[in-house]
Formats: sequence, structure tokens, C-alpha cells
Amino acid sequence: MRNPLAARSLEPTTGEHPVDSNIIEEKIGLSKIGTIFASGAALFSDGYANASIGPVLHIIRTYIYPDSFKSGSQNASLVSSMAFAGIIIGQLSFGWISDKIGRKFGMLACTFIVFLFSALEAASKGPGPQGTINALILLTISAYRFFVGIGIGGEYPTGSVAASSLINERLFNKRHQQRLFVLATNTMIDFAFVLSYFVCLVLLWIFGMNHLNAVWRMTLGLGVIPPMFLLYFRLKMSEPESYKANSMKHTRIPYWLLIKRYWVKLLAVSITWFLYGTYVVSFGLYSTAITSVAVPNATLYETIGWGCLINFFYIPGTVIGAFVVDWLGPKYCMIFGLVMQAIFGFFLSGFYHHLVPNHVAGFAIMYGIFLSFGELGPGNCLGLLASKAIGPTAARGQLYGIAAAVGKVGAFIGTYTFDDIIASFGGEDSYGSNTGVFWLASGLAVASAIITFVFIPNIRSDFMHDEDIKFREYLIEHGYDVSKMGADPLSDVNQLEAAAIRADGEKL
Repeated sequence: MRNPLAARSLEPTTGEHPVDSNIIEEKIGLSKIGTIFASGAALFSDGYANASIGPVLHIIRTYIYPDSFKSGSQNASLVSSMAFAGIIIGQLSFGWISDKIGRKFGMLACTFIVFLFSALEAASKGPGPQGTINALILLTISAYRFFVGIGIGGEYPTGSVAASSLINERLFNKRHQQRLFVLATNTMIDFAFVLSYFVCLVLLWIFGMNHLNAVWRMTLGLGVIPPMFLLYFRLKMSEPESYKANSMKHTRIPYWLLIKRYWVKLLAVSITWFLYGTYVVSFGLYSTAITSVAVPNATLYETIGWGCLINFFYIPGTVIGAFVVDWLGPKYCMIFGLVMQAIFGFFLSGFYHHLVPNHVAGFAIMYGIFLSFGELGPGNCLGLLASKAIGPTAARGQLYGIAAAVGKVGAFIGTYTFDDIIASFGGEDSYGSNTGVFWLASGLAVASAIITFVFIPNIRSDFMHDEDIKFREYLIEHGYDVSKMGADPLSDVNQLEAAAIRADGEKL
């Protein structure tokens, strides 16, 4: 039977005057909105650090050190390779840290890593022009960029999982819980992508073509501001109450039982994330094709400006999707986005030769809508499903990290096989004349929609809370001692919510 102290209608008193519990919950809810954005919004700083290297590399390899990045050079690919490797390591390692040491520790560590190595990255220097590029490659790439990637990757299983737990602690209107998560995570990333290009463009306007070193260094260097700002708020945070009540930081995690119960959902989310990463990242390369057709012999200003525009197309998708996901639920919102993306992809395949190069503006708009539906669907919902649907609080960081790492592997494969895929479809050049990649991307979107429909549940607002209770029952049935779970002390602010969580566990 539920502990009466955990009842939602409980009315604390001060002296002889009762205090309305609804007012208490409203105040707690408002205070936690800031905490949620402090948890998830660090993805803004990570998105900036991840995206800003795009225009920076374009400046370095095209205008400053063209000889070091000449045709056949592996320097450019090394930049992306080291970042990808760091992100994957960060996702996997911080998944374990998030579960066994704590969400707060993981978030603070990631914030500090991004801050420190973004600063070092911007300040890389060597003796003379070739010394500078050697420092950039051997230090920035082999060390700085790699560690920035670890910080970026670590945010996924720490900040995102913490944000989902805070939102799920029933201190908000249940109809708006999914929206808050999306706005605090994926929307932050997309805005950071746009801002990274816009900042570079503004710096280019300020310093001009004769001071490109200042442009690229300040573009990277300004990336230290968001994590520095967030560090203060994260220091004041406490662990989510659901983590305190259900963590296994002081006991052994029964991985075999965990896999037997959750492998299907973990595999389904991982595969859909892999497929989405395979085509969505490689399709970012199409911005180059659009720019070259729309503005032949584009200047640096025009190239970066078009990059900013292409990234801006993500914004309507993620913002509108944040409201759609509350209406449809994450599962069906993701399916809707994937199906619509497939429809626009098939349309672009069929009308590509009519639109390019005669109506390139129309093609750019259609391509932007194609990207927007990707963000409305899997872009918003994959992180939401991974942080809520694929496992219990005790191991959610590790399961999320695995799914995110698989998605990043897909992005890596898509990026480095993009030209080969085009060639396999018989393309006459790197981008423009071939439409096979649109057919392929649309087909992958349809496959992802089918997997989502069959294997992934449409989570409710209380799904995480209920799943933690079921997981305890499952462990007890298999002879696991649950007495050491949730050994952390409870905070005074959230004692009502924590009591409700523990009281449901006492029913066992």
C-alpha cells in the first residue's frame, strides 16, 4: 500500500496555517526548469564546439594552409576522425560514470573538458607557418580535438539522462514533459550549429580576409563561454531524486539480467540511430553542392553564409517538433518525421534534374524541409527515447551511451562513404548529377519508421517511474538483493517526490 506521506495531496503546514501543496509544487517546478536547462543545455556548448570546426577547417585548408590540405592529404579527415573517436569514447565511458559515480560529477567533468580543450584548441601554435599547421594537426587534432570530442560525447549520457529524470519527477504538467526535454537538448544543439557559422561570419565581417587567423581562433575560442557559464549552475545542482532512489552506485549492476530484459528496445533504438546518423550527417555535405550551384566561385563570405542558412533549416523542425511530440508521443512523432522525410526525399530524387540548376532556390527550400522533418522526427525523438524507453534509472546512462555511440558510428560511416555511395549509383561527379543518395536516404528513413513502429514503445509521462518499479520486481524475482539500491541521502526540496518513488518500491 502506498505510504500516505507520499500522497500528492499532502498539505504541509506552517504553524496553524496550511500551505497549499499545489503552490509548493508550482514553485518547485519553476525552480527545476532552470535545473533542467542546466542539465541539457550544455549540449549547446557541445554543439557549438562540434560545428564550429566546419567553417574553421574551411578557412584553414582553403585560405591559410592550402598546401598542407592539398588533394590527397589526410589532414582534413584526421580532424573529423579524432573528433568522432573522442565522442564515441566519451559516450561509452561517461555512460558508466553517469550510473556508477553520478550524473552531476559526469556533467561537471564534461563541462570542464569542453572548456579547457576548446581554449587550448584556439590557442594552438607552432614555429612558423608549417609549425603552426603541425601543431594544429599533431596537438589540436591528436589531443585537443580528441578531448573536446570526449566532452561532447559525455554530455549525452550525463546531461540528457539527468534532464529526462528531472522532467519525469512529476513536478510539471505531464502534457509538456516531452517538450521540455526536446527544447533543453536537441533544440540547443541545432541553435548552436547555426550560431557557430554566424559567429564565424560576423568575425569575418569584423576582421576581413587579411586577418583570417583571428577569425578561426576566435571562432573556436568563443566556444569556452557557454561551458564557463553553465559550470556555475551545475555546481549548484543536486542529483535527480529518481537517481538517488534507484541508483546502483554502491552495488553490482546485474548486466546479464539487464540485457535479457531490455536488449530488444536497446537494439531497436540503436539501429534507428545508426541509420539516421548514416544519412543525415552525410547529407550535410550537400550544402557544398547547393552553394556551388547557387553561387559559382563563391567567396568565403558566401560559403559560410550558405552554411549558416543550411543549418538554420534544422530550427523549425526541432521547435515545431517539440510541440508535436507532446501531442503524438515520441514514437509516433518519430515515425511521422521519418515518413515525411522519406516523401520529400523521393520527391527530390524525382525532380532533382528539373530543380538543379534551373531552380536551385526551390531545391534549397525542399532540401531544407527534408532536413527539418529529420529534426522533427528522429532528431528530437531518438535522444528522448534513449533517455526514457530503453532501460531503468540504475543503468540508463550506459544504455543511452551505447545507443548514442552506435548512432555516431553510423554518422562516421556515412561521412566517409558518401562519395563512394554516389559513385556506386553511377554519379558523374561528386554531388550534382546523381540522385541515388536521395533514394537511399528515403529508403533508410522508411526502414527506421518500420523498426520504430514494431519494436519501440510509445512512452507515457510516468513511463520511467513505472519502469523503475517493474525493474525492482524483476530483480527480486531473479534473486537479486535490492537493499543497497538508492543509498544516497534525499534532498529536502524533493522529499515529497522521493517519498512517492520509494513508497511505490515498498509495494514489493
